[in-house]
Amino acid sequence: MPHTTDTSACIAVVDDDEALRESLAWLLDSVGLATCAYEDGDAFLAVPADRHAAVLLDVRMPGLSGLQVQQHLNERGDSAPVIFMTGHGDVPMAVAALKAGAFDFIEKPFNHQQLIDTLQQALTESHRTRQARSRLETLHDRYCALRPKEQQILVHVAEGMTSREAAEQLGVSAKTVEIYRLRAMKALGAANLAELVRLCVALGLVEALPDRTGE
Repeated sequence: MPHTTDTSACIAVVDDDEALRESLAWLLDSVGLATCAYEDGDAFLAVPADRHAAVLLDVRMPGLSGLQVQQHLNERGDSAPVIFMTGHGDVPMAVAALKAGAFDFIEKPFNHQQLIDTLQQALTESHRTRQARSRLETLHDRYCALRPKEQQILVHVAEGMTSREAAEQLGVSAKTVEIYRLRAMKALGAANLAELVRLCVALGLVEALPDRTGE
């Protein structure tokens, strides 16, 4: 039975050591972080992914290993950051976990403050990533709502074409290009041309200009 103080976004503690699970639940609760504790990978994977804000995952457990649990998380697209815990100092295993997308790898017995700091960093980065993904999804929806002609004009403008060049390319007047460009900028929330170009790059409509600062 999971130990939990918050069913909306808790820190999953997946470890077969009951004493460690209880210790971590107490530690995280002391800094205001709710926990959900699981004794093995199967119990953890049976719970909906959106319940967990982050995962503290033991490497060696009966049944599924930590790396196998991580593989299942990756296959189902779970974006919660994973921090591995091990008492074995297994470097190859640590490298495999990090290559598979783990946020960090901590050896037992670990320093409590180090664990809390690492967890807070993971939560901060995860929140930032979710915000960026949400903004991009909103931007994509706004772009898709534009008329086909407005979408084409956006791309041409972001590629560096003048209104006249875009007009010739599309067979419309330069005035029409300007009207459509302003309408599209307003729809996407771009305050100026530079911002419009950045949004088009974010949408993958055009490639970013090469960085020449090191030349």
